[in-house]
Amino acid sequence: MKIALAQINPTVGDFTGNLEKIIASSRRAAASGARLIVFSELAICGYPPADFLEKPSFLARCRAAVDELAEATRALPTAVLAGVALPAPSETGKPAVNAAVLLDAGRVLLEQHKRLLPFYDVFDEQRYFAAARSQQVVELDGLRLAITICEDAWNDKNFWPRRLYRIDPMEELMEQRPSLHINLSSSPFWHSKRATRRKMLASIARRDGIPVLMCNQVGGNDSLIFDGSSLALNARGDVIAQGASFAEDLVIVDPFAEPAVAPAAEEDDAAAWQALVLGTRDYVRKCGFKKALVGLSGGIDSALVAAIARDALGAENVLGIGMPSPYSSAGSIDDSRKLAANLGIRFELIGISGLFAEFTHALEPLFAGTRPDTTEENIQSRIRGDLLMALSNKFSALVLTTGNKSEMAVGYCTLYGDMVGALAVIGDLVKTRVYSVCRWLNRETEVIPWAILEKPPSAELRPDQKDTDSLPPYEVLDPILEAYVERYETPEQIAAANGFALDLVQQVVRLVERSEYKRQQAAPVLKVTSKSFGMGRRFPIAVKVQV
Repeated sequence: MKIALAQINPTVGDFTGNLEKIIASSRRAAASGARLIVFSELAICGYPPADFLEKPSFLARCRAAVDELAEATRALPTAVLAGVALPAPSETGKPAVNAAVLLDAGRVLLEQHKRLLPFYDVFDEQRYFAAARSQQVVELDGLRLAITICEDAWNDKNFWPRRLYRIDPMEELMEQRPSLHINLSSSPFWHSKRATRRKMLASIARRDGIPVLMCNQVGGNDSLIFDGSSLALNARGDVIAQGASFAEDLVIVDPFAEPAVAPAAEEDDAAAWQALVLGTRDYVRKCGFKKALVGLSGGIDSALVAAIARDALGAENVLGIGMPSPYSSAGSIDDSRKLAANLGIRFELIGISGLFAEFTHALEPLFAGTRPDTTEENIQSRIRGDLLMALSNKFSALVLTTGNKSEMAVGYCTLYGDMVGALAVIGDLVKTRVYSVCRWLNRETEVIPWAILEKPPSAELRPDQKDTDSLPPYEVLDPILEAYVERYETPEQIAAANGFALDLVQQVVRLVERSEYKRQQAAPVLKVTSKSFGMGRRFPIAVKVQV
């Protein structure tokens, strides 16, 4: 039996657009001789729908969309398996179920509900969904199919060192002697996720002795990026087909006849770049915009954001704005010009020295007797934020913030200044990763001017300022932040593992904890690591942490 895996890029709530993609893919699969086409988890309504699931009108539209899909594919020789949210039975106390519906010739052959509902990191499915109480194998042309939804396949006791759930839905399904396991997923991307997913599915295939097909969503939705990378594995756990990463794709496979193929190569910097381009493109366009603004400082962070925006939206839709202050170097202005030329984007200068002078003059009576400090530095940043937002309002272009994860972690950013914007494009890349991705980008030709890569990092808000004036070198800072923020290691563990002085680690940790109030006012961060700032990391603001 030929089966198609259709990884599409749905938009939450766009039932018309999502159905158009599903129907078009189903027709293509039928023309290619596929008997069954598989779509991702909640493909019909988009994932994650969040509190839309609490609206009865949204769930009613989901049910109507299933009927529309059944009618639109009635005449096709290809059965359709797709994910959708549906109303839950009233006695469950939940508004919805996370369902997979199997349609053939206009009839519903199966409505399977998700059983394991994740409630960690970015997932909060227990808030909305009622869990399935049982699983049922279904037959299609005599082929017995075990159908699971994302997390239902992620509780193999032979693979994970610690199981999150008492039950494993596949164990119950295997008692019904299926011939094939099909998993509908909306599994977000982060560093090393694709390899982990492949190894986990291979372990399941070998354990159960049947092929495994996984169809994964692709595209960006708010902070989350879905990489696609759909997989087909034989009963030995060998990859026999795979979907593209970070792009829509239609893969057709016979799970019982295809030879093994080499898994796709995975390069961390390339994956980060592709993910951020996709996440930026979808965020801007799904929010109804076409254009973006980037404040270009001559530094590496804004350079990388501008490069991502150019590839995501096209050079004609990106405007770079240089806003030199009295402390901006001529080199930084020249570097920004060269960057814009390399990218082919428009570049404009707005000097802020006069505005800064007006601000400081207005504040002189109240600041009398005080010495200049970070207050004056932040005024420059906030002037720039005001200018960017004025341009945003006038030209309907979203401002992309340029802060990296290291800066956000320790509060090296200004509220209502450089934090102003709609999306934190590189807010999940520590500074050393920013450099690494930029070097990867320059592997064949200069995209980021080498002068930007080679200059010492500086905010240029006072004479001869360097980041290392107030922070450890990023080669020291970033391992501390990754250990503390992403892996929840203690200062003592971090110091011992890296050979750092304990008081230095404690100083960094205090900066992280003190800056929570800033992060909770920040733009959404595109997630590319296992623990990003935002919806998957929830800490109180008013707290006293013993370090």
